[in-house]
Amino acid sequence: MTDIEYRISPPLGDILLNRLYSAVWPDHQPRSFQPVLERSVTYVGAFAEDDVLVGFVYVAWDGGAHAFLLEPTVLPAYRNRGIGLELVREAAREAADAGADWLHVDYAPDLERFYAAAGFRPSKAGVMRLSRATTP
Repeated sequence: MTDIEYRISPPLGDILLNRLYSAVWPDHQPRSFQPVLERSVTYVGAFAEDDVLVGFVYVAWDGGAHAFLLEPTVLPAYRNRGIGLELVREAAREAADAGADWLHVDYAPDLERFYAAAGFRPSKAGVMRLSRATTP
């Protein structure tokens, strides 16, 4: 198994993150990640040999009790090695150290086992898609 190095809030650019997201998220469109990184309480990168970014997760925070785990991402070739779980654990530790009391996450039903293994309990939640109004 390849050694993975987990780095807390490492310097990451749009090229690395867009490359990772394009390989994992089918509908990903290249974008700037800098606003996300600047507003995150923490983010964690998983790096394989030769400094290849193979995983990433970030945590948004309300500045009080609640933090939100977002977009755990691991390259398909590196899945089922515990990398995703370790990314979540590192992010959770950092969020707790920053002062958050609760870490929330939304996920699809097929990921329930993964999140249970990471320590999350299922809860009912709601989500609303916000779409930008277009002018005629």
